[in-house]
Amino acid sequence: MKKQLEELKIQIELFEIKQSEQVENFRLKFLSKKGSLNQLFEDFKTVPSEMKREVGALLNQVKQKAQQKWEEAQAQFEANKSKDSAEQIDLTLPADKEFTGSRHPLKIIENDIIEIFKTLGFVYAEGPEIEDDWHNFSALNFPPNHPARDMQDTFFITEDIALRTHTSSVQVRLMENQKPPIRAIMPGRVYRNEAISARANCFFHQIEGIYIDEKVSFADLKQTLYHFIQALFGQDVNLRFRPSYFPFTEPSAEMDISCMLCKGSGCNVCKHTGWLEILGCGMIDPNVLQASGIDPEKYSGFAFGMGIERIAMLKFEVKDLRTYFTNDIRFLSQFESMGN
Repeated sequence: MKKQLEELKIQIELFEIKQSEQVENFRLKFLSKKGSLNQLFEDFKTVPSEMKREVGALLNQVKQKAQQKWEEAQAQFEANKSKDSAEQIDLTLPADKEFTGSRHPLKIIENDIIEIFKTLGFVYAEGPEIEDDWHNFSALNFPPNHPARDMQDTFFITEDIALRTHTSSVQVRLMENQKPPIRAIMPGRVYRNEAISARANCFFHQIEGIYIDEKVSFADLKQTLYHFIQALFGQDVNLRFRPSYFPFTEPSAEMDISCMLCKGSGCNVCKHTGWLEILGCGMIDPNVLQASGIDPEKYSGFAFGMGIERIAMLKFEVKDLRTYFTNDIRFLSQFESMGN
């Protein structure tokens, strides 16, 4: 058996491994269950006891030599394979674009609006999106069973708790907890049970504002909104006020500007009128002031509110507000250079 081991040792040394297939052939011939070494280990049982120590040491030596040669060959071919893959990379190809991210277009417009009103002394305020009936309706001159409640299709959670339908609820909280003068804007998300279309959604974003002090007039309201519109859209924008109705303001009005999508010629967004309503406003009803603990004989004030999506549609000339909520990278990437 010693002679067999010496011959096997020579075979292992002379076995050439030049191709990856030969690595597997080497293993099958010497190290597999049917290989030469496994057969000699089976025959080792018949070796006389006095020779087992010597033959066993030689057998283990030959096995270690075969194992080492096989592992080194395998490692060498794996290294060559990785090197070949690396060499196949075309370093002249352009690198992948890195997306740095940017603010959402609605957030860009919201920040612009906030900054304009900050220059006029308005402060930022916010409140809960889940509101009770008092702050969302009753304190704003919506008595129980009043038809004005039907103006807004509400998502009720319980009989007296709902998702807020406007950020006017924040105005009520301010008036309850702060003495005039009050000058604040309140951005936030609001919810209404409306059919989704190019001009409406079941949730959207509003910015509302109030100014309460002694001797505040409708002229103050108009002048404030004129300044805001010209600061946001430019000095040449066309605008108009129309009489309207809101339960919490009297008198009330709506402000329109000429549609920037069709330049006033008429399109589906402006319903072919050439005008687009962008906000509602009016003088705060004395009942609303009194409900919040403010003396309507001493103080007066105005309020206004607008949808951020509508402003963004005009500012960015987007014809379908649903685009803002699809998370389409092709659309959002257009705003990478803005609002960072």
